Amino acid sequence: MERLWTPWRLHYVTEASRPVPGCIFCDARERGGDEPLLVHRGERAYVLLNKFPYNNGHLMVVPMRHVGRLADLDADELAELGRLAQAAEAALTDVYHPHGFNMGLNLGRPAGAGVLDHLHLHVVPRWDGDTNFISVVGETRVLPEELPETARRVGEALAARLGR
Repeated sequence: MERLWTPWRLHYVTEASRPVPGCIFCDARERGGDEPLLVHRGERAYVLLNKFPYNNGHLMVVPMRHVGRLADLDADELAELGRLAQAAEAALTDVYHPHGFNMGLNLGRPAGAGVLDHLHLHVVPRWDGDTNFISVVGETRVLPEELPETARRVGEALAARLGR
């Protein structure tokens, strides 16, 4: 029998069901430059790596303001969310050359939202032949790159795309 070790998941599986005080997205925003997963900070939204990604490069585009519904965003927030999602898609294409993307919002617990009150748009690169079977049968993610390296690469690509 072969074993696939994923020690980083222990924290997730033991802590994920416990209520977290505060908001993980507001906390990350407040840490700013001290937040290692923050790859870009705009005026009204920011881009954050998912701490427990489906694939390398799994990003979330998050409004600065703590709102839980797309309908709660004003026009400027919605526009920046869209611009950053567009830049994230382009930057991930530059860095990883994926064959496609899953992009989406999970609004409310029945829709799969892990964080209910702070809207965030997932941007997940996908590749042909990546059936993600291990996630389904083994409840494990297989990621060939460490998150700090992903943050560096994606941050540089986003800065280049956004002219910063």
